[in-house]
Amino acid sequence: MKIPALYPITSRSHTGLSHAEIIAELIKGGATLIQLREKTASPREFYKEAEEAVELAHRHNAKVIINDRVDIALAVGADGVHLGQDDLPPEHARRLMGDAAVLGYSTHSVEQAIAAAKLSLDYIAIGPIFQTNSKENPDPIVGLEMIRTIKSQIDKPLVAIGGITLETASSVWSAGADSVAVISDLYAHGSIASRVKEFCVFSNGA
Repeated sequence: MKIPALYPITSRSHTGLSHAEIIAELIKGGATLIQLREKTASPREFYKEAEEAVELAHRHNAKVIINDRVDIALAVGADGVHLGQDDLPPEHARRLMGDAAVLGYSTHSVEQAIAAAKLSLDYIAIGPIFQTNSKENPDPIVGLEMIRTIKSQIDKPLVAIGGITLETASSVWSAGADSVAVISDLYAHGSIASRVKEFCVFSNGA
């Protein structure tokens, strides 16, 4: 599948909004593929929020990917799941979610990315590209050169993540990333929708 140039990730901690409220703003700005990320809510609370968010997104023809939780993704009818290195193995997630689901996988080295390229995945994420404050214990920074190296060795869409801003996004796309996954920079400038629009306009000229 084709991954949009901007891949927003929701964050209640950055906004104080519900996931559905965040997704409404992201869609208003032009986002079409959104990852719903939740690290602190109880499973019941996460389920309720995800159900509302997915229903809203589908009304506007946007897709929602659930971070980590295959069970929640299945329960709410999400479009796919994004898995980390310590989550359910991608091959098991694929069996549970089916061929139509969008599956993404986090990697943090060339070796991990090359191994992931052999799996039934729709995209591979690499990061953190820059310093990030969105994770409590981030992996070591990988930098732009690793994007170039990985992109030359895999044939799947590559999503870059970690500390990416509007100002640095062009360098990430130029290095070979098909998409930039962004959290903090979407929520630190007032209007979420306006910031998304800036990224979308910028990506069209990149």
